[in-house]
Amino acid sequence: MSKRIGGSRRKSRHKFRKNVRDHGKISIKNYIQKFSIGDKVYLKAEPAVQKAIYHVRFHGKAGVILNKRGRCYEVLIKDFNSEKKLILHPVHMEKR
Repeated sequence: MSKRIGGSRRKSRHKFRKNVRDHGKISIKNYIQKFSIGDKVYLKAEPAVQKAIYHVRFHGKAGVILNKRGRCYEVLIKDFNSEKKLILHPVHMEKR
């Protein structure tokens, strides 16, 4: 058997890519945005910030804010039949 090579961002070149017009400095408004418990959010990765980013399979999913943990938030995601809790930085989320 061959060994799988690569990390968690493997095969994500096109999913985590920015549009050409969006290159440059990131928006501070998105970096420090606030959410309250129970808010519904979409997961939309900001590739310029690798801190507290999610796995590729969760890209584009919707979730619910459960709790705040430091600067990040705990988000509940439904993944097929199971529910998963992700810890995400607010720059990777947008309000629904």
